[in-house]
Amino acid sequence: MSGICYRCFKSKEACLCSYIKELDTGVKFVILIHPREARLMKTGTGRIAHLSLKDSELIQGCSFNENERVVKLLSDPTYHPFLLYPGNGAITTDSKAFKEKISGKIPMIIILDGTWSQAKKMLKYSPNLQSIDRLSFNKGYSSRFIFKREPTPDAISTIEACYYTIKEMGELGLAFSDGADNLISVFDRMVSFQLECERKRRELNAPERVPLQIN
Repeated sequence: MSGICYRCFKSKEACLCSYIKELDTGVKFVILIHPREARLMKTGTGRIAHLSLKDSELIQGCSFNENERVVKLLSDPTYHPFLLYPGNGAITTDSKAFKEKISGKIPMIIILDGTWSQAKKMLKYSPNLQSIDRLSFNKGYSSRFIFKREPTPDAISTIEACYYTIKEMGELGLAFSDGADNLISVFDRMVSFQLECERKRRELNAPERVPLQIN
């Protein structure tokens, strides 16, 4: 474990800390990470997003209905919470409803970090998350995570979800998006490192590795 960076949880060779720049967006991000996904923090993007966003929290669990911190955040009148999750009834940041809901409050974007199956279970076992407004993107996006096969063409990683949310809100004057491109720069660097490792593995004819589940 001496070769691990205990901040970004990557190997020291793959450490991204020197490239991460903290971004103050005026938006609070709460990343709820599934325990199995948490064990992959050394390769996942939820922690990198958390380190990159000044007002963000990373909370682990399967059910958040009785999670003390989540319950406190949802009841805090400073914020208006939104669950970034597609589906019927989801609103977008360019809608009149979104602007009315955040009037006088700080938007709090809640993201479920895990596989789609894990995210569905987290939502199922968290009635308090089911009752808040859902948020979706104004546009459709495809993941830049070419190292990983996503379950659907529109499935994106956690750090990409944060980035596109900030960019969309920034274009509408609802967030400070200056410097947000660094999120994607760090993400691309991580992907490039993994691709290079895979290229070297193939050159050496090393055994196939079990594919990683990364969000």
